[in-house]
Amino acid sequence: MIVAPSTSSAITLNINGEKHSLPVDHRTTLLDALRERLDLTGTKKGCDQGQCGACTVLMDGRRAVSCLQLAVAAEGREITTIEGVADGDRLHPVQQAFLDLDGYQCGYCTPGQVCSAIAVIEEHAAGWPSAATTDVRPEAGVPELSADEIRERMSGNLCRCGAYVSIVQAVAQAAAAETKGAEAVA
Repeated sequence: MIVAPSTSSAITLNINGEKHSLPVDHRTTLLDALRERLDLTGTKKGCDQGQCGACTVLMDGRRAVSCLQLAVAAEGREITTIEGVADGDRLHPVQQAFLDLDGYQCGYCTPGQVCSAIAVIEEHAAGWPSAATTDVRPEAGVPELSADEIRERMSGNLCRCGAYVSIVQAVAQAAAAETKGAEAVA
């Protein structure tokens, strides 16, 4: 008698600083686990093909489209969803900038945009070049976070309403606020 291997596993996901244990089918995406199993519905299902960025979350501080990530492969990783970016009642600087500059319209893509923008600012501050970076030599230092740099770095997140001008301004404002905050601490 041949026994078929199980197609599900019990996993523990670390989401927004809390551990969640749940059984999942091996084919369950992180997006579906978040939305359907853990009721974390801030992460949106857009294209379900990794092309629109609506489902972007932070995994170990880096951007990840959760519709292409299997939940079982996310075990042991630090996952941050839009529900986990604020500090209590105090909005994250990126969230505040989106509010201040109307970086949203219908709001559907906003959670993914915010998570992506948080990672963009960190990637830029770490000196990671983008396709828009003109001088990628290490001695050139961190490039200016220009509108072209922001547009290129955020290009994986689509906005059906076309709020791109405000989104770019919001990312720039948040990056400037974080730079100012880092300089005040130093």
